[in-house]
Amino acid sequence: MPNPKTYTGLTTEEATRLLRTEGYNELPSQKKQNGLMTFLKVLSEPMLLLLIASGTIYLFMGSLGDAIMLLIAVFVVVIITVYQEHKTEKTLEALRDLSSPRALVIRDGVQKRIAGREVVRGDIMILREGDRVPADASILETNNLLVDESLLTGESVAVRKTVLSGEVEEVRPGGEDLPFVYSGTLIVSGHAVARVDKTGVHTEIGKIGKSLGSITTEQTLLHKETSRVVRTIAVIAVVLCIVVVVLSTLATGNLLESFLSGLTLAMALLPEEFPVVLAIFLTLGAWRISKRHVLTRRSAAIETLGAATVLCTDKTGTLTHNSMRLSRLYLGNASYEIRNDALAEIPEEYQQLLSYSVLASQKEPYDAMEKELRRVCEGRSEHHEHLVDRFKFVKEYPITPECLAVTRVWSDSEHGGPCTVAVKGAPEAVANLCHLPDEERRVILETVEHMSSTGLRVLAVAQATCDAEALPEHQQEFTYTYIGLVGFIDPPRETAPRAVEEAYGAGMRVIMITGDYPGTAQYIGQQIGIRDTESYLTGEDLANLPPAELQERIKTVNIFARVLPEQKLLIVNALKANGDIVAMTGDGVNDAPALKAAHIGIAMGERGTDVAREASALILLDDDFSSIVAAVRLGRRIYGNLKRSMGYIIAIHVPIAGMSVLPLVFGLPAVLLPAHIAFLELIIDPACSTVFESQRGARDLMRRKPRDLNHSMFSLRAVTLSVIQGLGVLVVTFITYHYAITSGRSEELARSFVFSLLVLSNLMLIVTNLSWERSVVSSFFSGNKTLYVVTTAALVCLGVVFYVPFFAELFHVVALPVIDIFLVVGIAVVSVVWFELVKLYLHPHMREHY
Repeated sequence: MPNPKTYTGLTTEEATRLLRTEGYNELPSQKKQNGLMTFLKVLSEPMLLLLIASGTIYLFMGSLGDAIMLLIAVFVVVIITVYQEHKTEKTLEALRDLSSPRALVIRDGVQKRIAGREVVRGDIMILREGDRVPADASILETNNLLVDESLLTGESVAVRKTVLSGEVEEVRPGGEDLPFVYSGTLIVSGHAVARVDKTGVHTEIGKIGKSLGSITTEQTLLHKETSRVVRTIAVIAVVLCIVVVVLSTLATGNLLESFLSGLTLAMALLPEEFPVVLAIFLTLGAWRISKRHVLTRRSAAIETLGAATVLCTDKTGTLTHNSMRLSRLYLGNASYEIRNDALAEIPEEYQQLLSYSVLASQKEPYDAMEKELRRVCEGRSEHHEHLVDRFKFVKEYPITPECLAVTRVWSDSEHGGPCTVAVKGAPEAVANLCHLPDEERRVILETVEHMSSTGLRVLAVAQATCDAEALPEHQQEFTYTYIGLVGFIDPPRETAPRAVEEAYGAGMRVIMITGDYPGTAQYIGQQIGIRDTESYLTGEDLANLPPAELQERIKTVNIFARVLPEQKLLIVNALKANGDIVAMTGDGVNDAPALKAAHIGIAMGERGTDVAREASALILLDDDFSSIVAAVRLGRRIYGNLKRSMGYIIAIHVPIAGMSVLPLVFGLPAVLLPAHIAFLELIIDPACSTVFESQRGARDLMRRKPRDLNHSMFSLRAVTLSVIQGLGVLVVTFITYHYAITSGRSEELARSFVFSLLVLSNLMLIVTNLSWERSVVSSFFSGNKTLYVVTTAALVCLGVVFYVPFFAELFHVVALPVIDIFLVVGIAVVSVVWFELVKLYLHPHMREHY
């Protein structure tokens, strides 16, 4: 073990001076926004301003209930948005906490434990098993030091460290026998004394924090579209309101009635449903996705899910279990593959290989492979108990750069006699220790090469004996007998192959990005069904590729191995430059920049770090890759239903607005009053939100290509179709009203006829817009319970309005004769059903838009 007594370290005065001049060993906090400024910034959103304006109009008109409802909606949206702003500011705080563990340093010649944030450049640190490294440092002394650098490199296996000798060029994390340790990494085994070289933002983990802070998250296309449409309609509504007030005043001379007519038109046109529906859809969508074990941190990701064309996924912990499993045992020419974790079925002749593998390991291991060896032995309980009771640890010969193997010496407490010696390590090193003949060495190394090509991590095992009183100084002095090979694999998740297959079926490309070796990445890729695994690019390749060439190569390469964190970001950016919509999964600090830069960042919930979770848009609560596919399906369903809901809103506002202004244009009595519009809104609001949101997705939703993200929800074609539907209802309704007035019916009866016709046509529009695949009859009987509730409630309320005198007087209507009721139903059906023929013609062309 390294001897820290030979070091005096910095003095307290030196440490204080460095702390004052260079700052604390932590990442600088982002400048937090003032709470009031954040609140005002949120309130300045056009959609919220329109909600406030709509609520004010309702309040002015005396519709207190509607006004309160809209203002409550404003309050809820503001609170949610401010909360989300606060959550995103915590990303760098989580990163700073991770990079500032406790540290054992030598100052004034004395060991003392200090806060990690107080470590300064030049400090001498003592590192032991289980420690989190507090700063980037050079290793001065070491004893069998293995470090888990997966947070920085993504590689699941701990790497071996060596002592700094002379001037060594600065290198990045990853790879064996580097004389450096890095902030945030974990000491798996061994001990070391190290000198701090870099602290805070200058460390490798600090650089990731800086890149994460420099990436901006753009507003989603749907949010921009909705804001633009709302602003446009709001301007039109205001202009038409003024026009109606002026023309009506000039025609009638009654300013108050003209003002009421203008406000009625404005209320009919104001699309207050748009922001409410968008918020409800995304909120309920997040709830539905959470039932599939996916937590939504940024609701905008729900919109983008259905448009994803590429899924970039880290291998370790995402496609695999992030654990080592003993997979194959070799004895001479014989081998045994462990299937389904059937440990008791392992043949007895392999027990010696297992026993000596365990004896060559730590008694309380940190290393993943040593843990697995102990687990396998414990699974064969009679052999494990025999090892524990019989042998007592004597001495360890650690790994050195000259000999990549570890030897442990044990005394036999039962039988006495010579000590038992067990060694395991790199096959080449163990073959050298055993002084094997060239032919036997060639056969063993060929076997190792074959095992490695199937994704296995391979260790060789040998044994020796010696006198306890004559232990040699170096492990090379033992006389070893070669035993065999043990192969480990980080196994793929059982659900990964099916999830990858479904992703391909949905038109998504799957790319594996890993810090592991190409052979292992290719093997895992083949196991889970990733296509075209023959070609790959390494981190070194990426470092030498110009951006334009990377954009071209990335079109055909699906495996990226030995990749560094910023290179993952380069890959994501190259895909985005090619026009791809990128989803990226990850769990470590190394993934955070790419998670934030991707259109959809998906972090692991169980294994993921706080940094990854805070930088992501979605979190897989169960770390199950198949949950991503379920989320994509729901994202497509939600967007499709939202699109149809928005189309319905546009369609229904056409006849409402038209019937507010056409009677004035043609010199007919006003037919719609604010109370009528409020009643229609009571149907429109729950219909366009909950009814459409509850509608099931199409059966072939996951067999369609991803939606074009640049295809506007409010495209000219979509808006035209909605307006045509609305015009159909408007034409039929106005003709009916004109006939009712000119045929001698009273104003109240004509209004009753038109009002009931609008309500029924509204319900028909809901049903026909629910699905572009089904007929209106099939849609109604599709099992949408919310539709039945809304329809029943609307018809009951309509009956109350007509047949309860108080409400009839309030709405200025009278009860309809039976013959008129049948007539209204027939006209309502005609006003909408014609569009079913249009659906039949357009359906094949509309499938791509869900």
